[in-house]
Amino acid sequence: MMRVPILFILYLILNINVVAQIRLPRLVSDGMILQRDRNVKIWGWSSPNESIMLTLNNEHYRTGADENGNWEIILPAHSAGLSYEMTLTGKNEIKIRDILFGDVWVCSGQSNMELTVERVKEKYGSIIENSENKNIRQFLVPDKYDFKKENSDLESGSWESANPKSVLGFSAVAYFFAREINEQHNVPVGLINSALGGSPVEAWISEDVLIKFPDLYAELQKFKDEKLIEDIEATNKKINYNWYSQMLEKDKGISEDGIKYTDPTLHDNQWSNMNIPGQWADGTNGPLNGSFWFRKKINVPASMVGKPARLWMGRIIDQDSVFVNGTFVGTTGYQYPPRRYQFGPDLLKEGENTIAVRVINSGGRGGFVMDKPYYLAVGHDTVDLKGTWKYKLGTTMPPIENQTTIRFKPAGLYNKMISPLLNYSIKGVIWYQGESNTSRAKEYEKTFPAMIINWRQKWNQGDFPFLFVQLANFMEPTAEAVESDWAELREAQRKTLSIPNTAMAVTIDLGEWNDIHPLNKKDVGKRLALAAEKLAYGNKDVVSSGPTYKSLKVRGNKITITFDNVGKGIMAKGADGLKYFSIAGPDKKFVWADTEIKGNKVIVWSSQIKNPVAVRYAWADNPQSANLYNKDGLPASPFQAEKK
Repeated sequence: MMRVPILFILYLILNINVVAQIRLPRLVSDGMILQRDRNVKIWGWSSPNESIMLTLNNEHYRTGADENGNWEIILPAHSAGLSYEMTLTGKNEIKIRDILFGDVWVCSGQSNMELTVERVKEKYGSIIENSENKNIRQFLVPDKYDFKKENSDLESGSWESANPKSVLGFSAVAYFFAREINEQHNVPVGLINSALGGSPVEAWISEDVLIKFPDLYAELQKFKDEKLIEDIEATNKKINYNWYSQMLEKDKGISEDGIKYTDPTLHDNQWSNMNIPGQWADGTNGPLNGSFWFRKKINVPASMVGKPARLWMGRIIDQDSVFVNGTFVGTTGYQYPPRRYQFGPDLLKEGENTIAVRVINSGGRGGFVMDKPYYLAVGHDTVDLKGTWKYKLGTTMPPIENQTTIRFKPAGLYNKMISPLLNYSIKGVIWYQGESNTSRAKEYEKTFPAMIINWRQKWNQGDFPFLFVQLANFMEPTAEAVESDWAELREAQRKTLSIPNTAMAVTIDLGEWNDIHPLNKKDVGKRLALAAEKLAYGNKDVVSSGPTYKSLKVRGNKITITFDNVGKGIMAKGADGLKYFSIAGPDKKFVWADTEIKGNKVIVWSSQIKNPVAVRYAWADNPQSANLYNKDGLPASPFQAEKK
């Protein structure tokens, strides 16, 4: 008879025990907030046909796993409450502590939803200092993609309650939204933060819905090929390695024999001058790519010496490395984050100090972004860094080759970042996205509503509230009535309001011309909360939106526009009258219009247009002077409309 080695027997026993363990999804964990006033599903995995008991608040609930080890228990509705403990018992036992019942909101989209409180901490310092609140919690979904299948669980993540340290990692929009809801309704608010910067809407749609969009569906099928992904990743890596290694090898500021450009003793009298902030493309060099070196000598008083310091270098396109008196103090690898560098008390000296910055630009117009802070700070004392700097070319390079961003392909983020959430009961969704689809606004008119319907069907919780942010104003304002991809995308978002139980937060007055990530996230969250107050919490008396287009009538050479959401009435904000309406005849060539507010209607006309058929409001990337509001203080949504 063959003897079985004892180690093999132990191996089998240990593996059987592992398989037999009850396992819970990442979301079902310590500190979770469960949706109040609604049946809630608790689910997980175990050995096949295993008996499971759940104990909550001295009540017992039982179920059995199916033949694949899947199980679920439906808990009856609980009102808002604090600090429950849940025990799950099978062949093992799991305790989940500090459970709250409240309102759970999924927070999704791209970078303006993902952007953290840390990025706006200087603007909201006192709020952060007083952010301790165990009734506001976030679960951060890891940024992952999968093109092959819908995932049933997340790879990592945990629930964190808000405090001055943890809140820095919260989505800023979502935190300010939760803060309003918590204060207004005195209920715990759980935020499931599932957002990824740069992501287009199609990345958040499931495969079965993408079939309706043949080009997107075909793209998804293409990226199910692991070999293709490996080849693209290898190509991207090679492109970056070759470009940066050549740039570093050629950069005179670090590769030349002799003194380096970071050295404070370097004589830079023969270097050229450039006014900062600004872009070198506007000077004699033109739009070069490669590396440029900048130096500035500043005078530091004795009162600022021997203390920790902060260096604000605005925003820089694309990458920078910063040195103070020859010592490296920080670097940022891409253009969007604010440059905020801190260093210790031993670096500054009384009198002359030297700041050196190497800027690397791989495509486009490099330089220092206007209308951002540039200064050195020690305590409350500052030294302004704007003005004339010395600069010198380190090396020129050709623009870097275009690369494929794999994770933004269709369905990938849905499969990995939304699918694992679908068993979790929610109050609704807040969404901030669209920047990555501005070149395809007509497609977005279909894909965005399809995504909303898709999520509602998959969650199987009915038409839950879906609140979204209309794109803010961005880029340089224009003096002429122009075409605009951003305006087209905003119009696609406005049309999405035809989907039941949706609401839109208008932010056309909250943007920054020079920053795709405007810092005012508090008012964005507040406007989303106003929308939630009416749509999700049933307060029909609240004015949750500024004026939105309803209809128009053409009489002679004038168009009369009627609005919804007028609140206490419509008004032109400011003393210069109503602005940013344009009008067009049958040729659809828009010109600026004269305007008159009459009651809650706006009349528009132009002496240039005898037979008007179409009208636009705030139609531009950055309609900076658009000023139609209701008297409740909320801005009107941009729109275009034409005679039918």
